[in-house]
Order: sequence, then C-alpha cells, then structure tokens
Amino acid sequence: MNTGHMFDPVAALIVIGGTLGATALRSGVEDCRAALGGLGALLRPRFRYDAVRGNLAPVVAQADREGLLRAAPRPSGDAAIDQAVAALIQTRSLAAFVAADDALREARVGRAVRAVRTLALGAELSPVFGLAGTLVSLSQLPAEGLARGQFMAAISMAVLTTLYGLLLGNLVLAPLSRAVERRVEAEEAARRELADWLIARLGPACPPAQPAASPAALRRAHLREVP
Repeated sequence: MNTGHMFDPVAALIVIGGTLGATALRSGVEDCRAALGGLGALLRPRFRYDAVRGNLAPVVAQADREGLLRAAPRPSGDAAIDQAVAALIQTRSLAAFVAADDALREARVGRAVRAVRTLALGAELSPVFGLAGTLVSLSQLPAEGLARGQFMAAISMAVLTTLYGLLLGNLVLAPLSRAVERRVEAEEAARRELADWLIARLGPACPPAQPAASPAALRRAHLREVP
C-alpha cells in the first residue's frame, strides 16, 4: 500500500478546520477553554492520593496533639485540598471544610463536563465535514468531462475527506472525550476519599459544640443549608 496517497493537505484542512471551527461556534469560548484545559490535564501528573495524604499527615498529627488552633497548614501538593484544609483550620468548622471542598469539586466537575461535551460534539461533527469535503471535491468535476488524471485526483480527495472525518471523530476526539471523563471520575473519587479521611481524623479536634458526624451526614447537612 502506498501511504503517500493517504495525505491530502486540502482534504485535511477542510475536515480539521471545519470541525474545529463549527465546534467553537456551537460551543462558545468558555466551553472551548474548558476543552483545552481538560486536554492539558491529561498531560499533567495524576492526583496522587497517597502522596497528598502523606503530606497532610503531619498537620493531622499536630491537630490531634495540640488542637486545630496550633495546627500549621502546609502544602499538600494539591491546591484545592489546601484551600479546604485552610478553611477548616481557620474556622475550626467541619461544615466550612465540606462547603469549601464541595464548591471546589463543583467547579472542577463543571469544567470537566464542558470539556467532555465539547470534545464529544467535535467527534459528532467531524464525519459531517468529511462528507462536506467529499461534496466539495465532487463539485469540482466539470460537466463536460476532464482528463483521467484530474478525475482520479478529485475522487481521491473525495474519499480522503470522508476517511479523515471518520478517523478524526472515532480515533481522536471521541477517545479524548472519554479519556478526560475517566480521568476526572478517578480523581474525584480519590479526592472524595481523602476528604472523608480528613473529616474523620480532624472531626475530634473541632470544638465540642460540633458533635461527631459521618462525612456523608456532614455533606447532607451542607446541602440542606444551600439556598
């Protein structure tokens, strides 16, 4: 098979440019930024539960010994966890921790949903622009006929645009959409587990006015307070 015939820059421009342009127009600036952020997150190191928990262990131990007032926050390796822990230490309130953690989680998940939706839309649109490229190529055939070489070039471009559309949608954009989704699901599960561990460990260090409660009960109470 001669792979040299598999590349046509004009066909690629029609399919890739058309797909990206239509996706951007239909999704909007914020969703496109979210998609780029989701793709960028795939290149960054994963959330490391054990490492973050290990970095938080000295803070938890100090809170157990000396109370939350004397606990000194230290970087855990994750900015969102650091914000939630800082809210807990400053207010000595598990409810404040849960509120901060849930707000940060909601923002992360919202961005991820927009990213997945935008990439999935691109996967749906790419075959459409593959077909559009095919129609553009066939429309260049003159009614009075043309040389065999010109005819074969037009047919080749028509076939390649269809192929590019299918490949872009099914081998690039759709897999990237699922990769972003799987990454977020795994990381949010790990973050939730870490938050529940912190609630269980730091709960006894909170003022007696706050009775001990399970992480799930605290989250339900926080949701009831949200207007």
